[in-house]
Amino acid sequence: MRPIKLLLVSLLVIVCGFTVFLPSSSVSVAEKPETESSATCMALIDGNSGELIFQKNGDKRMYPASTTKICTAITVLEHWTNLDLPIAVPSEAVGVEGSSLYLQRGEMLSVRDLLYGLMLQSGNDCATALAIIVGDSVEGFVKLMNETAQKAGAINTHFANPHGLHNPDHYTTAKDLCAISYYAMKNRTFRDIVSAKRHRTPYHNHDYDRNFPNKNKILFNYEGGDGIKTGYTKAAGRCLVSSATRDGKSYICTVLNCGDMFEECMRLMDLAFAQSY
Repeated sequence: MRPIKLLLVSLLVIVCGFTVFLPSSSVSVAEKPETESSATCMALIDGNSGELIFQKNGDKRMYPASTTKICTAITVLEHWTNLDLPIAVPSEAVGVEGSSLYLQRGEMLSVRDLLYGLMLQSGNDCATALAIIVGDSVEGFVKLMNETAQKAGAINTHFANPHGLHNPDHYTTAKDLCAISYYAMKNRTFRDIVSAKRHRTPYHNHDYDRNFPNKNKILFNYEGGDGIKTGYTKAAGRCLVSSATRDGKSYICTVLNCGDMFEECMRLMDLAFAQSY
């Protein structure tokens, strides 16, 4: 009987060992298979749970251009309470290169108005003004931004400025941008701003209003589109973080260096919605 028992024990050990090394039927975030995409890097997550649904080069470090302003906006909202208090535009915010609202030194605008200018018109001058108002300096505010990114779970991200103009030390990933956006979209005021198709506010020393139309075509061309932010620099290419909600289902999609960014985000979100039914 002893040889038989030894044989049975040996077989049991072999079976158990084989079971341990069998591949799991569930796929972790890190093991998600790549999805075809025209973007250099892409990630799409469930907007309700944060679960990763699709990805391509999701952990590759990339330049985010103005999608940076997602983190800028949520950092402002977490560190400034009186959004409607009029604030004088600091001189450092005047004449910032790139997309701009052409803010004037001393012009009075509320932080809320500056946030709309930041997210709808992608004003780099708005980003600089907000950084100085909230962080006392651009450098102080960037430190807050990086703390916000860490809280959101963005582990491969480092911001060097509040607007996304090119800096070799300013980078993120498609997965991290989804994580920051998922975090930001939990804030009601943030959602209200990024889903707005237009914003108007009095124009200091003018007899007409400032008018901020949203540059994000997802809001106009995609059913359920409710955010979030476009971006472009020569180094980054065309970038977009988009969001849509239908029948209680929500998805957030990031594409980086993607020539057809709007079409590609809509295609990927179509796939996600189709799979959810």
